[in-house]
Amino acid sequence: MPFLEVNNLNKYYPITDKDRFHALKDVQLSFDKGELVSIIGESGSGKSTLMNVLGGLDLKFEGEIRVDGENIGHFKEKEMVNFHKEKVGFIFQSFNLVPHLSVLDNVTLAMTLSNVDANTRKERAKEVLEHLGLKDHYKKKPSQLSGGQKQRVAIARALVNDPDIIIADEPTGALDSQTSDQVLDIIEEIAKNGKLVIMVTHSERVASRSTRVVTIDDGKIINDEKRKNIHDHKNTFQIKKRQENKNLGFFAAIRMALLNMKEKLGRNILIALGASIGIMSVILMLALGNGVNDYLTDTMNENVNPMISEARMTEETQEEADEELDTEAPAEQGGGGPGNLAANNPIVQLSKNIAFEESNIAELETIPHVEEIELAYSSFSIGSDTVVYEDESYPFMNFGTISANMTDSNILYGSFPENSEVLITEEMAENVFSTAEDMIGEEVEVKLSVNGSPLTGNYTVSGIYTAGNAIGPASAYDSVFMTMDTFADMNEENGLTVEPNLAYLYADEASKSQMIKDEISDLGYAGSSTDTLAETFTQMLDIFTYILSGVAGISLFVSAIMILTVLYISVVERTQEIGVLKAIGGRNKDIRRIFVSESFLIGLFSGLLGVGIASFISMVGNIAVENLFGTTILHMTPAYALFGILASIVISVVAGVFPANKAARLDPIEALRHD
Repeated sequence: MPFLEVNNLNKYYPITDKDRFHALKDVQLSFDKGELVSIIGESGSGKSTLMNVLGGLDLKFEGEIRVDGENIGHFKEKEMVNFHKEKVGFIFQSFNLVPHLSVLDNVTLAMTLSNVDANTRKERAKEVLEHLGLKDHYKKKPSQLSGGQKQRVAIARALVNDPDIIIADEPTGALDSQTSDQVLDIIEEIAKNGKLVIMVTHSERVASRSTRVVTIDDGKIINDEKRKNIHDHKNTFQIKKRQENKNLGFFAAIRMALLNMKEKLGRNILIALGASIGIMSVILMLALGNGVNDYLTDTMNENVNPMISEARMTEETQEEADEELDTEAPAEQGGGGPGNLAANNPIVQLSKNIAFEESNIAELETIPHVEEIELAYSSFSIGSDTVVYEDESYPFMNFGTISANMTDSNILYGSFPENSEVLITEEMAENVFSTAEDMIGEEVEVKLSVNGSPLTGNYTVSGIYTAGNAIGPASAYDSVFMTMDTFADMNEENGLTVEPNLAYLYADEASKSQMIKDEISDLGYAGSSTDTLAETFTQMLDIFTYILSGVAGISLFVSAIMILTVLYISVVERTQEIGVLKAIGGRNKDIRRIFVSESFLIGLFSGLLGVGIASFISMVGNIAVENLFGTTILHMTPAYALFGILASIVISVVAGVFPANKAARLDPIEALRHD
């Protein structure tokens, strides 16, 4: 049985929807190994079409082509890929060597696509190259070789996988006569080694070296002449140990992508630099937002004990407590007759002083990780509360009892108050004395209105309070503080009873404070004004950060378009290379993987460059800000760096998918014809 058999082969090219051009007409041929066949004919006779069909580059035909008993017309993609890797090798008139690869890499290309290990493919390629007289040219680029040497490299590439069929398209068309004879000697030797060699040529001189000449005209075989026999001898090109064909591996694709990128190094550096600007901008915006947020948090923690969470009653929690007690909320708190005072007093009570019930305290005690609850009182009003010193009245708006929520950093002068002592704010003290420190030890009369009931008492100033950079009423208004025991005595002396409206919940661990605050909110209680304002500022800061990051992210979109455009250009520049890859067994997936690997590497380099630039700017910026303001403002984290790198890779790969798909869909015949 012939090794290659062609039965009733017809090939049509569509012209219009209804008309077709009949390129090959009922071709009947059979070939055996060891034959050196020349297919000759005039231009347009169909010889190149026949070559493409026999080599499996064009599968749109009618009839049968059997190779070693198998009909290649029925091959699926995987089988056709293996056919190109194992059964057929191509030698092209224009050599079709990849210009940026060395001679050795050009020859090993087919084995790289088969995922043969590096040592094996290099050893095999060197063996073939040495046999073809190219031992001293492994590291050279194609541009450093003569025409004859280039064609020898092309022959080595065709032979390296030890195929059964060699198809040569005008193998001497670009060579002078002396070099042509040398190449024909090599091709004749290949046939003598038991391979089927089919040459497409218009040269009678080339045909004269063949054992068989097939003449084609207008798509028909008009002559089939056997001229001489070639005696087989030992196959010096045979692979000693053939490895199982696999597909292009990830690392092999990365290596090929790196070699491709190296060819256009300057352009790729500029692309990576342009893309890194967007990554850098986004990272810096996130770092800025994080830095400002950290600054606010640190400032709050300096002025407020982070172990303590604040809880206040609301109308909702009061109604729930009343329902449990099955009673109405008392209209008057703190003693007889306050209703009339409240109705007739021109006081504006700004804070709703809703007292805690026993059930509320019990409910708060059930919150996990609460170690202790401290009850307190706080009010905020206009026109009711004053401090009298030497017959002069000084109004204040914020009153409260002290707790562990206040820290030593809040004490500007003096100390926290004890029994019969008060703490006043710096601004209030300066209204009395030009120097706030002079108020310490002075006796003042404090007048309060609690739920419409007047309270008075004489107390000694123990210290001067400063809110520092804290957020809350005490930071903006004159305030007076005393201990809860002192406030209870004050109420008792005025015939009233203390009704706490504020609770401080001590956490057993600082890390649990936020969880306690969330639970307080879920139960319907209000938190501290400081937390509320801080949360508002944080939310606003997050919004601004995201907006600025979004604006910076526009540059990422621009860089994605830039990468897409450059890779499209790369596909056009390397169209012929893509055709060669498909001819030697490259799958569509392999072509796609190579181009996606390039976009992956561009994204990786862009991300690393962007993170590096952002880190440098953060370092320099923080040094400058710290020298000016004593703090840092750009807080980069490993998470931001990782996000920047991953975002760069994802954007680049997505941008590279479209050019990669275009490259994978290229027709190998059209790609090989591309100049």
